[in-house]
Amino acid sequence: MVKIERSGAVGGAEVNDFILSEGKLAVRISEYGATVRSVLFDGVECVLGYDTVDGYVSGDSYQGATVGRYANRIGGGAFVLDGVKYELDKNENGKTTLHGGAPGFRFRILRGEQVDGSSARFSILSPDGEGGFPGEMRFSVTFTVADDALEIRYEAASTKTTVMNFTNHAYFTLGAENCLDTYLSIDAFAFCPIDTDMIPTGELTPVGGTPFDLREARRIGDGIASDHPQIVAEKGYDHNFCLSGEPRALKEKAAEAFCPATGIKLVCSTDMPGLQLYTANMLDEPGGRGGKDLFPHEAFCLETQFYPNSPNEPSFPSCVVKAGEVFKSVTKFAFSR
Repeated sequence: MVKIERSGAVGGAEVNDFILSEGKLAVRISEYGATVRSVLFDGVECVLGYDTVDGYVSGDSYQGATVGRYANRIGGGAFVLDGVKYELDKNENGKTTLHGGAPGFRFRILRGEQVDGSSARFSILSPDGEGGFPGEMRFSVTFTVADDALEIRYEAASTKTTVMNFTNHAYFTLGAENCLDTYLSIDAFAFCPIDTDMIPTGELTPVGGTPFDLREARRIGDGIASDHPQIVAEKGYDHNFCLSGEPRALKEKAAEAFCPATGIKLVCSTDMPGLQLYTANMLDEPGGRGGKDLFPHEAFCLETQFYPNSPNEPSFPSCVVKAGEVFKSVTKFAFSR
């Protein structure tokens, strides 16, 4: 079932929420940022959020947002493509492009439409040169709720050869007060170590013998408490995991999380080559849902993606999409109890 409700206004423009529900799962998505505002499974709220659209406008943690044109970071806020250097909006410390820069989708209204009885599509036209990226790009993201799973399908095409990388930035709680006691596994063979600007060094470090080895389920809090220098520097996980299998093949169980406090399990599948695990290390915002202040490690993010800074790392799976080609990807979050 799809229900549409007016939820407020942003910059004088009316904004609607689309509520998709079937079985035990109900998902509320705002046209502002194509943002997942709520995920109710079996009566339990499974993500962080705000009570009003204004919270998403003023918040700076990208809660639930659809992220583009390029999710994660591009080092130096620039890249070279076909011999041309593109200077991007440097919205992080004046030298890094984070989540598409200031004109990123998280700050935009993506108009929604009901597709069928269980799906809604949100679309936007990004002009040539917006944020410094080449090509006029048509983008859409379609959310579907079925069989107690939220499926997210991304589709985009550009008038010029460009780079693309899209994800959703939901902060999963699975109903717990924090993520420390949640058990998590990620089917990855390596991770990307990062420098002091949080840009990958270019190396792919095998996960074996490190707190990044989540091939078997591990309590998130144990990893955060480790003395590994990469964990210590970030006060937790904020790293790309290189998923096993072919880069664009579907990984049926890229990650799996289980919350002992609620008994809720979450399985993530994706056809993207990487997954950013972020344990909300820097989360510190007032006025979350129900007026609750938000603190570090209250949730975890599973951001399916191309590796960060891929436009500047030729050895990473390519994020380049040629002019006129249609890029498609899919990620699914399945819930059970």
